[in-house]
Amino acid sequence: MSKAQQALLSVSEVTVRFGGLTAIDSVSFDVHPGELLGLIGPNGAGKTTMLRAITGVVRATHGEVRLEGEKLNGLPIHKRIRKGLSLSQQLVKPFREISVLDNVALAAGMDRTRSPMKALLRVAQDEEAAIGRAMLERVGIGAYADQMPGIQPLGVLKRLEMARALALKPKLLLLDEPLAGLNSKEARALADTIADINHQGVTIILIEHNLGEVMRICQRLVVLDNGRKIASGEPRAVMDDPAVRSAYLGGDADASEDTQRPALAVAGGHHA
Repeated sequence: MSKAQQALLSVSEVTVRFGGLTAIDSVSFDVHPGELLGLIGPNGAGKTTMLRAITGVVRATHGEVRLEGEKLNGLPIHKRIRKGLSLSQQLVKPFREISVLDNVALAAGMDRTRSPMKALLRVAQDEEAAIGRAMLERVGIGAYADQMPGIQPLGVLKRLEMARALALKPKLLLLDEPLAGLNSKEARALADTIADINHQGVTIILIEHNLGEVMRICQRLVVLDNGRKIASGEPRAVMDDPAVRSAYLGGDADASEDTQRPALAVAGGHHA
């Protein structure tokens, strides 16, 4: 396999157990350079646990996670970040005592030190500030740079969280439900921003319950249910899979088309 064809991320037979509970059960998938992969499934499917296993927040009980062929198992979070992983979390928790810009500049300094306090001392430096402004512009909130996070609406905070993740210059950006809590107009606009970032060369794994937007912008889907991978492939083919329909709808996967389509919200095609 050529370097161009090699997977950026390889998840191989990963299992995560918490006591007697199996949250992830022998899941494998690859993410290729430049891809926007949707990792989807109903509530409790294990999607966020999978991201946490990739980033090292939780320990995989079994299996391997590799980035560019290098095994990440056993590495702490900060070393995985330095290897090229960055996570934008669903619950946005910025430092409310410093400006929007300083929040991103702080993240930009984190690749040079393990200590948040040492990174905080760096935020006045020109390099971090320049990175911060560039990332805010990249996600469409450059005008908010000098404002405080505490007065911002959720839509701005979601973009701030994404800017902080991008400031780490990731090889692989992991997005955990970035559209959650947004209205349809805000969700579509942020989905467009995610697609644009991907088109600029950033490889992305997207967890999202807004299936209409997932279908519109993702090139490929991996579906989890009860901790297991039940399908993967091109979005429309995956969403037509009876196992996927059953997982989302419950009960009979052969329910009528009129019942299935609204529940799955499979609107639109790929982002152009």
